[in-house]
Amino acid sequence: AAPSNISILFARGVIARLALWPALRIAVDQSWGGPESAEKRTWLASVLVDAFEEQDPAPDVTYVELTLLQVMEDEFETVLEDGSAEAVAKDVVRLWEEVQAGRSEGVLAFEEQAEKIRGKRIQVEEGAAEDSDWEDDSDLDEEGEEEGAEDDTPALLDNQQGSKRPEPEVDEDGFTTV
Repeated sequence: AAPSNISILFARGVIARLALWPALRIAVDQSWGGPESAEKRTWLASVLVDAFEEQDPAPDVTYVELTLLQVMEDEFETVLEDGSAEAVAKDVVRLWEEVQAGRSEGVLAFEEQAEKIRGKRIQVEEGAAEDSDWEDDSDLDEEGEEEGAEDDTPALLDNQQGSKRPEPEVDEDGFTTV
């Protein structure tokens, strides 16, 4: 049987809302879920849509939030503690209620927002590597060529040489001698 218009509308809303979720955008953009990260985002949307269509009563905010957190941890190796999964869950539950009531404004609003950010890279605000000054030239390797995303490990974690590396010298102004 073909999916109903309500199912299609709800699925569109869920896909758009997930596309707007910064945590998932970063995870997909940085391929934290491997080369199939974008497919995992689509799969997550289908899991949520199926849950709403198959469960009676429909899933609540807690169920959706736990599903989001579990998928982020299992598929993208990301543990979220920023409360964003709850906000997404509330929106998904609200979309379901609106679509069931024959309303499409929420879906259309999320789709419009998602379209505005499509193709734009998200600016990461937090994290030691992203907001520190020492990383300004780290996208370039010794030859001045840009490294691939898989090489974006902060230098602090690059401890393959063990303790053979000499301790850095720091002058009285706090600068490290290279």
